[in-house]
Amino acid sequence: MFPDDWSDDLTNAVSTGLRLVVVLVIAAIARWVAHRAISRVTRRMHVSLAGDGLTSTLAGTLSGPASVGRSEARAATIEAMSQSLVTWVLASIVTLLVLGELGINLAPLLAGAGIVGIALGFGAQSLVRDVLAGFFILVEDQFGVGDVIDVGTANGTVERISLRSTQLRDLNGTVWHVPNGTILTVGNKSQGWARAVVEVTIALSADIAAARRTMIEVAETMAREERWRDAMALDAGPDDQGVSALTPVGATLRIVVTTEPKSQWAVERELRQRIKEAFDAAGISLEVPHIAPPVL
Repeated sequence: MFPDDWSDDLTNAVSTGLRLVVVLVIAAIARWVAHRAISRVTRRMHVSLAGDGLTSTLAGTLSGPASVGRSEARAATIEAMSQSLVTWVLASIVTLLVLGELGINLAPLLAGAGIVGIALGFGAQSLVRDVLAGFFILVEDQFGVGDVIDVGTANGTVERISLRSTQLRDLNGTVWHVPNGTILTVGNKSQGWARAVVEVTIALSADIAAARRTMIEVAETMAREERWRDAMALDAGPDDQGVSALTPVGATLRIVVTTEPKSQWAVERELRQRIKEAFDAAGISLEVPHIAPPVL
């Protein structure tokens, strides 16, 4: 009797072991195939974006070497995230299959997991929302590391992006940690192209036409210089928008120049200085009358 029982136990153990090996082998093959497929898809996505000079199939605004590096980084992030998700899903399935093969009753475990899942679900709603928002931020390339963005509650340079949150550093050096789920709208000041907007208020007695010509000449001369050639779009040319405001204080003139992303602030500062120097040389007065407050 004992040998028969021992033989049956051995047979069952070997059979169970073989089934477990088959499950693990199939899971490993499925993981390998899934990872290869994900790598191939993301590689094709990167090649397509780099070949078209686009940083996003939706945005399609940036071109050049910067867009190639940006699309490569985004493709690598999506690849790693997708492969990790596949691994976790397969690991969960394999765990359930192994427990079933070992004869462990899964009903109480699944019931308990369901109760715990419901409890955690109520407490993790914001976490799920943040992760989903982070996923779409990465896929749609709404912004990337190094971009200057405005999310309403904070604005600054993006230093880090994860599925859960985005880290910004503002002009004062303050680091802001913004949950992705709270980003309802985002303004990206670094994507595609930008505009340097310069407004100068001159005296009402000054020659407005001469001042406008001077501002255009200054911008065109600056755009032809080697130092500023890459930052300023010379082919677009400066946009003379004329008098943007007229008050008893003076006439405000506006000029707009198309620039490369994140170059607009440096261009604005340089233009203001050069316009001031050109106005001084041309005798165009920036002095405005001082209006004293009424005496009560």
